[in-house]
Parts: sequence; C-alpha cells; structure tokens
Amino acid sequence: MSFYSTFIDPLLKEVRSYVPRFSGMRKGDRVLDVCCGTGDQAFYYEKMGILAAGIDFNPKMIKTAEERKEKEKNENVFFLTADAKNLPFEDDFFDFASASLALHEMDRKSRGEAFSEMKRVVKKNGNLILIDFSVPFPNKFSSFLISFVERMAGKRNFNNFKDYFNQGGLSSVFKKEGPKEEKIAYLKGGLITVIQARNRK
Repeated sequence: MSFYSTFIDPLLKEVRSYVPRFSGMRKGDRVLDVCCGTGDQAFYYEKMGILAAGIDFNPKMIKTAEERKEKEKNENVFFLTADAKNLPFEDDFFDFASASLALHEMDRKSRGEAFSEMKRVVKKNGNLILIDFSVPFPNKFSSFLISFVERMAGKRNFNNFKDYFNQGGLSSVFKKEGPKEEKIAYLKGGLITVIQARNRK
C-alpha cells in the first residue's frame, strides 16, 4: 500500500462519502474524478452504482488505484494516466466532474486550464464539483500543520499552494472561469470547502 492509501485516504473518509450525497449523484451517472490520486473518491462513487472514471498524471497513483480495483473486483470504475489540462474524453460525456484537493497543487494557469477541460467533458446542465482547502484557513493547529507539510513537499509545490491562497481559493476559480457557484459546504472543521455549480456551457 502507498503512503497516501495508508495515511491520507482514511483522513478524508468523511469528505469522500459526503461529496456524492452533496452533489446529488445517482446510480448510473457518469462521473469523472480529475487528479484522482489513489482513486479513493472514485471508489466511493462506484459504491453508489455510479459509473466512475479517474485520471491522474502520476502513473504510480494510477497503478495503486488499479491494484485496488483488481483486489476488490470493482467493475464500474476505471483509471487512466492523463493530464488534467488535456482530458482524453469527448465533449459532453460526463454528468459530473470533480477535482479533490488538486487545484492548490497547480500553478494558476494550469488551474484554469484543468477547470476548462472539466467543463468541456461535462454535459450542459451537468455538474462541476471542486473540493479543496478553505480560503482563508481557519485559525487552528491543523491549518499550520497542513502549511508545514506543503512547505516540506518542495519549493514548486509550496509556491503553487501559496498562489492558490493569494488567488482566493475555489470561489475565485469559479468567478474567473465560470459558471456561478450554486452550493457550498465546509468540512473538517472549516478546513475544506466543497463547491458545486451547474455547467451552463
């Protein structure tokens, strides 16, 4: 098992289970999880009878997801190594697209490009769901700890993390790229924001 599947995924269990309920996903929906990592969010979708796809640029993450898929014999989820800025799917293919704790790891230009690709592959009046750190961070020790971990991940990673906050977080991404956010929730004591918007095309 990877570090992420052993330590990070269990910490996000509350978030993973909340997102499909918050979003109104239903059995049979097609859902794409962008920058899926170990595939944990996609597996939560699959448990609800959703047809789930996960993409990640890191082939090691996709390998971990595929190993879990094979072990659990899941048939309604698949994974692919791909770039969030150039999704290998047709226009209007999915009912939903989500990105969980991914945008803060990208530079500002890539953030916009990835979100534009999510809009492209989601049907008109489908839904876009972004999950990431709240801006501003709540004043608590866990916020300090996350900032410390991001700093330890390297200069490039930390610069993107800081720029995400300077940009204003998820709400600013929606304001710049559209569409208008429709639902918002705060999880993990306010550390994480979840935003949903209908894809108006």
